[in-house]
Amino acid sequence: MTVTDPVLDAEEAEQRRQSLSTASARNLATTTKSVPQMQGISPRWLLRKLPWVQTQAGTYRVNRRLTYAVGDGRVTFTSTGADIRVIPQELRELPALRDFPDDEVLAALADRFEQREFAPGDVLVQQGRPAEEVHLVAHGKVNKVGQGEYGDQTVLDTLADGDHFGDEVLTGQEAEWEFSVKAVTPVVVLVLSRRSLQQLDGRADGLRAHLDRLTRSRLKPQNKHGEAAIEIASGHDGEPDLPATFVDYELSPREYELSVAQTVLRVHSRVADLYNHPMNQTEQQLRLTVEALRERQEYEMINNREIGLLHNADLKQRIHTRTGPPTPDDLDDLLSRRRKTAFMLAHPRAIAAFGREASKRGLYPGTADVDGTKVITWRGVPILPSNKIPISDHGTSSILAMRVGEQDNGVIGLHQTGIPDEYQPGLNVRFMGIDEKAIISYLVSAYYSVAVMVPDALGVLEHVEIGRY
Repeated sequence: MTVTDPVLDAEEAEQRRQSLSTASARNLATTTKSVPQMQGISPRWLLRKLPWVQTQAGTYRVNRRLTYAVGDGRVTFTSTGADIRVIPQELRELPALRDFPDDEVLAALADRFEQREFAPGDVLVQQGRPAEEVHLVAHGKVNKVGQGEYGDQTVLDTLADGDHFGDEVLTGQEAEWEFSVKAVTPVVVLVLSRRSLQQLDGRADGLRAHLDRLTRSRLKPQNKHGEAAIEIASGHDGEPDLPATFVDYELSPREYELSVAQTVLRVHSRVADLYNHPMNQTEQQLRLTVEALRERQEYEMINNREIGLLHNADLKQRIHTRTGPPTPDDLDDLLSRRRKTAFMLAHPRAIAAFGREASKRGLYPGTADVDGTKVITWRGVPILPSNKIPISDHGTSSILAMRVGEQDNGVIGLHQTGIPDEYQPGLNVRFMGIDEKAIISYLVSAYYSVAVMVPDALGVLEHVEIGRY
């Protein structure tokens, strides 16, 4: 077997070569280059599809009709090992305890809640039995099951972590359960019985007075949304006395201040001066910096605790999946809670999970062309992907549905255009100077916010399981 030396072979080939080599020729040639690429750029559908409203003063005030809020929020718990306890102040999220000032009474109530655990399929309360207990769902998911119009059993609602039912017991009303409640998953609930409530004795005097005031306030005329009613007469004839009325407004409407995402871009003067052909180095640095700022802007508009859509959806507009994965039934429930839904926003993996559930039923969602991109639709509403919607450690996510625009009382983006040194609408680049190391600095700022005009403009399907096959 003959062993050849690759170095000698190369030298021999070089001696036999009769033309200029490509390696040598490249020394006299230029290269064709791409602009700098960035993997973190996403479609940013939310920024593209939201109508943007000029916010000249940096603050946008959402004026609404007066609403008699009675409390319908979610309760928060603490746990020590397997022992779960409700935070006393969180009991104010119950309708009957909204604005109740006495923390000592709330602490006494919290101490009287009893922890109970149920397996899937267990019945927590039975329709037709006396309603004697307040239930707080600490963990898990339950279905409220009631009788339909034609006598069959139907799921009226799905409750999960932080939800509650039976709080009418606090007002002293004696009634029967109008529905049954069954566990869908393993469930932990905290229960307060009427008997335990009565054991407060003298400390309950302030509570009873508070409940009496609440009952009187509920006698004020209001519509189904809790807004102060506008008195109108209709269907009459002759000359009756017509009702006089006025439209009352909220005294302290919410104001949205523009948020900001900022960074300082630094470029050495030698780079900016000498290395600008065929591409301007400063422009390319700025282009990628702006892309990163816009990505952060969309993330904050979804996840920020102050302005983010996931945290600003009204609790009545938050629903849970019936079985875990996002089924066509779940999306129907989500769409039915608002008119003129413009689009839904979901993580790509949540969209894939919905596709699997639809395929199991032999359903094939339609498609639509949105800005030159094919996306799937449900009931004609586009489902747009967004990787900014988080996925929890348990493999669950959320799906948002929204009506958009000021004219439709929807969700709107807020920005201010015409700012100094504007580079894009609502984004400016300001020269900050050159330091002693010859480094040029630019302040890059994006100003933005997002507002929900009325509660039913935005809905969220929560606890969407994306990993079940």
